[in-house]
Amino acid sequence: MDIAIGLGVDGPLDATIESATQLRERGFTRMWSSQIFGPDTLTVFAVLGRELRDVDFGTAVIPIQPRHPSMLAAQARTVQEAIGGRLSLGIGLSHKPLVEQVWGISFDRPANYMEEYLAALAPMLRGESVAAKGERVSMVATGTWGPKQVRSPDLLVAALGPKMLEMAGTQTDGTLLWMTGVKTIASHVTPTINAAALAAGKPTPRIVCSLPISVTSDIEGTRAKVNETLAIYGTLPSYRAMLDREGADGPADVGLFGSRQQVLDQLHELAQAGVTEFSASMTASASDRDATYDALIEFASL
Repeated sequence: MDIAIGLGVDGPLDATIESATQLRERGFTRMWSSQIFGPDTLTVFAVLGRELRDVDFGTAVIPIQPRHPSMLAAQARTVQEAIGGRLSLGIGLSHKPLVEQVWGISFDRPANYMEEYLAALAPMLRGESVAAKGERVSMVATGTWGPKQVRSPDLLVAALGPKMLEMAGTQTDGTLLWMTGVKTIASHVTPTINAAALAAGKPTPRIVCSLPISVTSDIEGTRAKVNETLAIYGTLPSYRAMLDREGADGPADVGLFGSRQQVLDQLHELAQAGVTEFSASMTASASDRDATYDALIEFASL
């Protein structure tokens, strides 16, 4: 199981470059960043990838509703060229409150929307012609959008339910998980997406899992902080379904907390459950941060 780390990109670009450089100096060579309200993550990656030539970058995730597949494919291929082929493009459906109340776009039948979107995006991301006509997403074009001589970035979909996992397994390179515990990954995510990929004749999918993590002696204090700061995720239907499947009351119940050895053991459990890459969502206090970094790097070296 590879080890990555979440990188915040909401601040000034110079500060983000400094943070990424410091994480690279600590030993991290894989970084994932979200796309919500802040700077455009792909644009930030185009800059970071020129500064840090041995770091892989991934979006976790870019919501698809505001971007037509042609625009996203061209942008992702351009970033892929700019950073020398080290991009993973993670996309997702976001959540109903944001999609409908902020963007004014219907969230009706989200899985069908993703299916139509992938029918257009996936071939374009590979530099191929596309003829996709759906109810809400269509694209007809010949030739390549974006740079022509570029290897396609890996395409991953944030998928939790059975239909979305099957879609990810058959049409993309893998899935991205959040608020999904180890038991649910082992019993639901891994077998579902792997079976879909096998039936489609595709390679074993990537399963990228992000969870709160902290090496700490104050487990209860850390859990309380996590449940407070990440409370919204316990209310969103897609994440709530995964927490319920896990038997978890709140976000802290799926986090990785404890001594160095306890955290290492929990990382091993994720690997055994089928996770191919763990992206650390740092929830450690300042006093626990170095110990958490050290445990992650230790696991990466095993």
